[in-house]
Amino acid sequence: MKKRCEWCGNDPLYLAYHDDEWGVPVHDDRFLFEMLTLEGAQAGLSWLTILKKRQGYRKAFHDFDYTKIASYSQPDIRRLLADPGIVRNRLKIESVIRNAQGVLAIEEEFGTLDSFLWRYVDGTPLQNAWKSMAELPSHTEQSDAMSKDLKRRGFNFVGPTICYAFMQAVGMVNDHTTDCFRYREIEAAA
Repeated sequence: MKKRCEWCGNDPLYLAYHDDEWGVPVHDDRFLFEMLTLEGAQAGLSWLTILKKRQGYRKAFHDFDYTKIASYSQPDIRRLLADPGIVRNRLKIESVIRNAQGVLAIEEEFGTLDSFLWRYVDGTPLQNAWKSMAELPSHTEQSDAMSKDLKRRGFNFVGPTICYAFMQAVGMVNDHTTDCFRYREIEAAA
């Protein structure tokens, strides 16, 4: 039996996410926007709840096409508030639209969302070496800076803890514990 990070438990959806996705470096703008959106949607909820609604989010938000989402209006918000496939929280829904508009502004300034976000780790994943989940921080200097910058640009649901969870998810940091089978695999791929 493979040794995994404690947080993923035994749920098949969690195991697949942990084994195939979490901590793998991502440079696709659409996918980066998806993960930033989902991490924000998680605020106050479990990650498993969000994973179970992930396909609903993809369907409701045009597969996270932020160019389309940026032009959503009140009818779209009403549609989304009625959609049981997502977290129906007005503030979270409106933040997705605002954040999509922010991504367009970032693209004008930096060329890509990828280049904007990955500069917080100088373009290279940070390789941590935590022995237990208790050692993992909830935020770091880098996630604090990312959060402050995103908020300054009008983004919502991007606090330092959300930004750090995002950084973990998209492989900006390798936070698999050292006894997890994925730790060495992610480290070697960096």
